[in-house]
Amino acid sequence: MSKRFSFEFFPPKTEVGAAKLREVYKSLAPLKPEYFSVTYGAGGSTRDRSLGTVLELQRESGACAAPHLSCIGDSKEDLAELLDTYKDNGVRHIVALRGDLPSGHGLGSGELAYAADLVRFIRERTGSHFHIEVAAYPECHPQAANMGADIRNFVHKVAQGANSAITQYFFNADSYFHFVQEAHRQGVDIPIIPGIMPITNFANLVRFSDACGAEIPRWIRKQVASYGDDAASIQRFGEDVVTSLCAQLLAGGAPGLHFYTMNQVEPTLSLWKNLGLSSN
Repeated sequence: MSKRFSFEFFPPKTEVGAAKLREVYKSLAPLKPEYFSVTYGAGGSTRDRSLGTVLELQRESGACAAPHLSCIGDSKEDLAELLDTYKDNGVRHIVALRGDLPSGHGLGSGELAYAADLVRFIRERTGSHFHIEVAAYPECHPQAANMGADIRNFVHKVAQGANSAITQYFFNADSYFHFVQEAHRQGVDIPIIPGIMPITNFANLVRFSDACGAEIPRWIRKQVASYGDDAASIQRFGEDVVTSLCAQLLAGGAPGLHFYTMNQVEPTLSLWKNLGLSSN
């Protein structure tokens, strides 16, 4: 079975950002990804920008667009309207998420509280039209009580009608393989695609990782610290680390890779070339 590759973008805030993203997706489209995904801000805060980016990608990139759709803070009516818009514009792929909690909002915000509820809602409203991706957390969701509870939540979410999953990024391949093994043991048979984060701006990566629960191994932190302000050495080291991780994952049976591009082309293209990947 061929490997599945995909690339994730966030909706640009400015015309300059939009022009940059246009160059990025035009550079990545020849790799023939399964889809380009587009993130969706907390509580739908980027709704219009996300929608515009998705429709442009669907229309102009030559690849399938896969909008993120989160349920926290949104009504069923709003979600149904978005689903209808995507369906009318030929979108066939959805990344269904609970979403981040907007500032000042509790977990009960919105009519659907969890990603499992959203997956079920999409299936009830649109049948089999959409291929639904869900999220997986090899190092445990930061709000889960423990790993067992997190796996059970994942199994329940998949049972509502998910077709495949993409993971939060990680730097320890064993955490991914353990998660997949446990999910399979509990009856999950959908593809679970590792999420890959290139290491570029390390300070930003540390802040983001601390917030989302992704573990940066101590040896990586210490090695980066040894380079001081030598940005070129940090970039080379980060590229080597993530290339090695990707190679280990693919060799171990991962069904593909999902790249968090951060709207940059070179870090992802470098990994692609290092791995010797070809277009699908």
